[in-house]
Amino acid sequence: MREINRIGVFTSGGDAPGMNAAIRSVVRTALYENKKVTGIYHGYQGMIDGEFTDMTSRSVSSIINKGGTVLKSARCLDFKTKEGRAKAYENIKKAGIDALVAIGGDGTFTGAQILSQEYDIPVMCIPGTIDNDLYGSDYTLGYDTANNTVIEAIDKIRDTAASHNRVFFVEVMGRDSGCIALQAGVGGGAEAILLPEKETAIAELIYLLEHAEERNKSSMIVIIAEGDKNGGVYNVAKHVQEKFDHFDIKVSILGHLQRGGAPSSFDRVLATRMGYTAVRELLKGNSGATVGIRGIDMITTPLEEALNNREFKLNEELLEIAKVMSI
Repeated sequence: MREINRIGVFTSGGDAPGMNAAIRSVVRTALYENKKVTGIYHGYQGMIDGEFTDMTSRSVSSIINKGGTVLKSARCLDFKTKEGRAKAYENIKKAGIDALVAIGGDGTFTGAQILSQEYDIPVMCIPGTIDNDLYGSDYTLGYDTANNTVIEAIDKIRDTAASHNRVFFVEVMGRDSGCIALQAGVGGGAEAILLPEKETAIAELIYLLEHAEERNKSSMIVIIAEGDKNGGVYNVAKHVQEKFDHFDIKVSILGHLQRGGAPSSFDRVLATRMGYTAVRELLKGNSGATVGIRGIDMITTPLEEALNNREFKLNEELLEIAKVMSI
C-alpha cells in the first residue's frame, strides 16, 4: 500500500452549502492522523495554475457555518485535455501531494477518475451538490439546506398569494433532477409539482388546477423544476393564463439563492462525517471511490459504478403523497 503523507483537498463545479464543513473535516482528520494537507484553490484550474496553500487546523477555524467554499471553485476546460491534466499532475507532485480529496458533482468525479487512472494517484470523492442526483449516497452535501431555503421562500410567497388570490409558479433548481422540487413541494404544500423525470403535460396541470378551483382554493402554488419538459416556467404560466384568464398569475424564479446560506445542521454533520470517512478510507488504501450515506451508515462506492449509474430515482411514495396532499 502506497504511503500517504500529504493530502490535497479541493472543491469543483457548482458550490453547495456544507463544502466548507467538509474541507474542515478533511483537514482536521488528516492532521489528527499526522498527515499534512494542501488546499487547492479554484478546483482543477488551480491545479493547472499551481494555486496551492498549506492548511493547518487554524486554516479551517470558524468555517463550518459558512456557505460557499473557502477554496473557491471554477469550471476548467483545460483539464479536459491531456496537456492540462499533465500540467496539473506535475504541480501536484511538485507540491508533494500523495492523494486527493475532491468535493463536487459528477463533473468533479469524472475529472478525479481520469486523473487517478492516468497517473495512478489515489483519490476519494465527496458528493457536494444541491441537486442530490449522484449515485452512491442517499443525500449529497447542500441538498438539505437548499430544501430549507426553498421552503422558506414558498412560505413567504404563499402569504402574498393568499392575500391577493394569486397563482404562483415557482421555479427551483435541479437541472435533470426533481429532488428539490418534490421535497420542497411536499414540505411547502404545493398544489402541483412538475418534475423532469415525470412528463406532466400542461393539460394535466390545467386539470389539477381546475379541480383545485372547484374546491374553492383561491390561491395556489405550483412548483416547477428547471429541467421540466414543458418549455420553462414562463411557457407553462402562459398556457395556464390562456385557460384561466381570471387567474392573477405570477412567476417567481428562485435561482442561485438556493445555493447560498449557512448549511443546515444535517449538512454540517453529513459533511463532517464524509470528510472524516474520505481521509480514513484513503489511509486504509481505498481509492477511486466516492463517500456516501445509506440510511445512517457511511459507505463508499467505486467511481466507475457511481458515474455509470447516474439515474437517481425519485421517491415514488413521496410522489403519491404529493398528489394526496394537494386535494
